[in-house]
Amino acid sequence: MTSPTLLRASLALCALALLVGCAEVETRPAVVAPTPTPIPYAWNGDGVPGPAKIIVNIHEQRAYFFKGKALVGETTVSTGKPGFSTPPGHYTVVWKDKDHISTRFGDYVDDFGNVTKSNIDSAKDRHPPGSHFDGARMPFAMFFRGGYAMHQGYVPPYAASHGCIRLPRGIAEIFFNAASFGTPVVVKE
Repeated sequence: MTSPTLLRASLALCALALLVGCAEVETRPAVVAPTPTPIPYAWNGDGVPGPAKIIVNIHEQRAYFFKGKALVGETTVSTGKPGFSTPPGHYTVVWKDKDHISTRFGDYVDDFGNVTKSNIDSAKDRHPPGSHFDGARMPFAMFFRGGYAMHQGYVPPYAASHGCIRLPRGIAEIFFNAASFGTPVVVKE
């Protein structure tokens, strides 16, 4: 090998050694934007004029309360789980019951109040011997289509009901009091 070639090879190896040396290079962790957690509910409709309207978005699992064109309330909801889907469409509030108890969904309990079978559909699930039906409490129920209603209930971050639209405690009563018979309810996917 000639001197100039040897010199170039040596310089290249030195440069390579500097670039891939054993010294640790300080790295910064990648900044990952946190996924925003939707607020459970908000209300700013007291004293706001205008006709009421409720829009439920199944995909978002959110409900929006309007007075006129003003959005005055919104909340997380839990709609119908697979096999019990909440039907999309345009409806109106046809019946309200502040202290509604389901005649179809609930639990089977024994004489001591112990649940023997939970989250049942009394039209489909046989009750165990020695038990009786205990209907699910559905406070602040606003029926908009047959047996479908918006009411207070357990609201996980996914569709989990038997078709109703469950609202969190706190906002269910506010929606109930702000909506009257005939209030439009739009359910969209």
